[in-house]
Amino acid sequence: MNAHAFSSPADPKAAANQANNRDVRNLANLGETASTSRVLSLSQVYLQSAREKEYQMRPFFRDSQLNKCILVKHTLRANERDLFARAKRTATKIILPFDPLDLKLGGRSIFVNQTGFDAFCRAYFNIDDVMANADVQMLRLLDQLPSLDPFLVREHLGRNGFKPGACYLKISPFDVQRMVGFANAEIERLVVTAFGDGFSGEAGVKLTGKILADELDKELSPLRRVLRMSEDEFSDGIFSWRGFLYFKWRHLELQEEMRKVLEGLASYQPVGSADEALKEYLREVRPRLARKIVSAIQGVGRTLNVYDQAYHALVQGENAGPFRRFLLDGPRLFFELGENIGILSHIGSFWQYRMSQAMNDQRLTPTEYSDILMDFEDSLSVVGNQEEDA
Repeated sequence: MNAHAFSSPADPKAAANQANNRDVRNLANLGETASTSRVLSLSQVYLQSAREKEYQMRPFFRDSQLNKCILVKHTLRANERDLFARAKRTATKIILPFDPLDLKLGGRSIFVNQTGFDAFCRAYFNIDDVMANADVQMLRLLDQLPSLDPFLVREHLGRNGFKPGACYLKISPFDVQRMVGFANAEIERLVVTAFGDGFSGEAGVKLTGKILADELDKELSPLRRVLRMSEDEFSDGIFSWRGFLYFKWRHLELQEEMRKVLEGLASYQPVGSADEALKEYLREVRPRLARKIVSAIQGVGRTLNVYDQAYHALVQGENAGPFRRFLLDGPRLFFELGENIGILSHIGSFWQYRMSQAMNDQRLTPTEYSDILMDFEDSLSVVGNQEEDA
């Protein structure tokens, strides 16, 4: 592989994008405060896990430099959309740090599937057949996803024959810190069942942190015995549990985010003239979109209720069987949960970005507004298809 290839993309627009990229200036901050659904920092994984056997034997990317990159689900700015042949609002950005040991030095970036991406891949990997390269296949699979939630990523990659080590797929430290309170309240009864009353309060919070951070040590052995799992089953089961805790937490947060979107749909008024057809579309689409958003939130809640029922059977009836089976079989629900939550997260974050109070001096025209609503409705059509299949 050519060491200089990444700094010399085939597309001049990409070069301009890289040279002026504002996001790569503070990669250290990005790693510290990024949400799990938006950023997958392989640089951080490298710093924490490079000496682990799993890191070396089951890498995320085969190329060693790419395996230290930072992947970002990026909402495209207006001047970035012409980098793509087809209209899109969110893209997967690859950021390759100049030095993974010092992210403050910045890096260079390119979007997956932007104009010139194939030419870049041929130069970067020194290959002729882009379609046969495993790392390119991985990048395109990730680009299909609405978010980078580790549970969604693991399920989607696994369905397509890729199984990177578990060390690469964790909740970000930023999100772990934010969700400890929620997770501790959620699992406290089970922790007390396994460890006794002495593990409530501060001790319980410590154990919750271990579960969320994937620190499986002997201290969690009583929990493994309660669930009657082997060590391998327990590792997989805790990953599954962590996934459902994460999705439940995101579901609660999304309800507040979607409330703001629904209020905005009811009140926002674009400025400028519009023909009758556009006016009619805006009159019809807003209540229709609101119904789809409510339906999507409720659909996520129904899926999570399957987890709740299995959990309650354990903590109320002291029957570990249903919960044990659920932890081992539950990841089949991760793709649906992750995709739906990713779509709703995209709607919430883009609405906040584009429609916030700070943007009131740049009010949208009816055409611009309708483009955004069409994008939202198109995204939510996936959720509707899932419910029909169910």
